[in-house]
Formats: sequence, C-alpha cells, structure tokens
Amino acid sequence: MKKYWVQQYHINHYEQWNAFIGQAKNATFLLHRDFMEYHNDRFVDHSLLVYENEKLVAVLPANKVENTVYSHQGLTYGGLIYTEKIKLTTVIQILKAVLIHLEENAIATLYVKTIPSLYHQKPAEELLYVLFVAKAQLVRRDSLSVLDLKQPNAISKIRKRGIQKGISNKLQVKEVTDFDLFWNQILLPNLALKHHTKPVHSLPEITKLKNLFPNNIRQFNVYQNDIIVAGTTIFETETAAHCQYISKAANDENLGGLDLLFAHLIANEFKNKRFFDFGISNEDQGQKLNEGLSYWKESFGASTLVQDCYEVKTANYSALETVLI
Repeated sequence: MKKYWVQQYHINHYEQWNAFIGQAKNATFLLHRDFMEYHNDRFVDHSLLVYENEKLVAVLPANKVENTVYSHQGLTYGGLIYTEKIKLTTVIQILKAVLIHLEENAIATLYVKTIPSLYHQKPAEELLYVLFVAKAQLVRRDSLSVLDLKQPNAISKIRKRGIQKGISNKLQVKEVTDFDLFWNQILLPNLALKHHTKPVHSLPEITKLKNLFPNNIRQFNVYQNDIIVAGTTIFETETAAHCQYISKAANDENLGGLDLLFAHLIANEFKNKRFFDFGISNEDQGQKLNEGLSYWKESFGASTLVQDCYEVKTANYSALETVLI
C-alpha cells in the first residue's frame, strides 16, 4: 500500500525543493526558494514536502500565522505543486495527508491562493476538485485581464490613437537592467500620490530578485528626449508575461507612453508566449473592480480569467476518505 507522509521544509531540502519546482507542471520561478526567501523576515515559513513512501510527489509553499497556514501570503499564488505524471486520485491522498499533518500540529485552517491556469504548463486543476470535495470555502476571487497571444486580439480605436500619439511624440521603449529610474521617478511617487501605498517590492528587493532571476524579471521604460515617462516590470514565466507593475508620469496623460509600450511588448517582446497577463484590477479582497483600469486592459483585447482563494478546515480531511468509489 502506498504511504503518504509530510515533512516541514528545512534548509537541507533546498536543492530537492528547487529541483522539484523545475520539473513541476504548475510551478513558476516564484516558487523557487531563492524567490520565496527574499522576504523571509516578514513571514514564518511553514512550507511542506509530501512523499509517497520515499519519493517526493508534491510541495506546498506556505507560511504560518497563529493556527492558520497560508499558501502563501508573500506570493502571488500557491497551493500544491506537482508533476505532470500525477493522478487525480493521488492528489486526493496528498491533500488528505497535508490536512492530517496540519491538524496534528494544531493548525485549524489552510488558506490557498490557487495558481491561475495560464501559468500551468499542462492542465493542473486537480487541486480545485479536491478542495471542493474537502468542503473548502471560496473566500476571494480576483479577475485577471489576459491576452491569449495564439488568438487574434482586437485593439480598440482609442488604444490605436494612443499608440499613434506615442509614435508622434517620438517616444522610445527600452529594456533596462536597473530599476532606479522607474522606482524613484515613476512608481513610488505615483503609488504615494494616488493610492497612499508602496510597491510590494522595495528597490533593493527587486534589484536582488533581478540578479537572482535575470531572465525572468525584466524592466521596460519609455523615454521622451531621454527622460523617463512610463514603464512596466514584467515577470516572465514559461507560458506567460505578467505585468507586476505598470505606471506612468503625471504629465503622460497625452503622450501615449503606456499605449506604445504595451503595443510593443505584445507585438514584439512576448509574441511567442501563450499569454500576456495584465494582472488584476481588483481591490477590497476582490469585491471591488477598478472600472477604468479594467477597461484600459480590455481595450488591448484582454479578457477575464479568475484566481480563487479558498479556506479549508484541516479537520475536513475525513471528507477525502470516502470520495473514491
């Protein structure tokens, strides 16, 4: 009989964890330990490894707060990570083992930010089904504006006019290797003025991550007469380009900087990707939608995929004991 057992992550698992992430069907570089640990001073790590006898079959990136384990508060997404050979029946046993392990360690609730399907290298929604059977509760849903780059996408007339403005204003799009100009002159002032907040990543943090993942984290700036007027930070995975930050100068209202930038990225830099992900336009735990921001993304031809977050009681492992017939 197959036996599934769970072990909490330790630094000794570093190589094994990263090797597993490298061949999983639903993982990205965000789940590499080097990315996860850039902000380890903010979170109490509670990541788990699941074994079938002696073979590693799944990992759960996670942190702990009191009697709740989150997968993961410091990451865009999380949940069970597994390889393409995994079977649905195995994922049932894996989540059951995880819930039993957590309950035995006085954890009452597991909170999961699911990985949006556009980041799956092959279909990988086994966990969604198993969470349903385990009576997990949907507690948040965000809407992502996504372009399928393998399909025709109609750009609106207003975006085309914006692109033409950018050309007429002789704007230039450049990829750069440092983030100083964008962070200090565009992103930080904009977020402070409009949202009274700061970016998730500090300038030293994003610089460190760029050094660790030079092919995955990319910065594109827009210039007029060598003065930065807009930019975006892209997190590139095997299947998609994701806009981590988008911002423009206060005086860029009529320059067309962002329109020209994204037309260039979609048509040139990332044309061979499957998806271009503009990210969410939600606030208030997904309950509110920024109408103007959502419209701007959709005017490039983007449409909606969702990312769900679930809470499941660890005691619900018993529901997984009777699912197979």
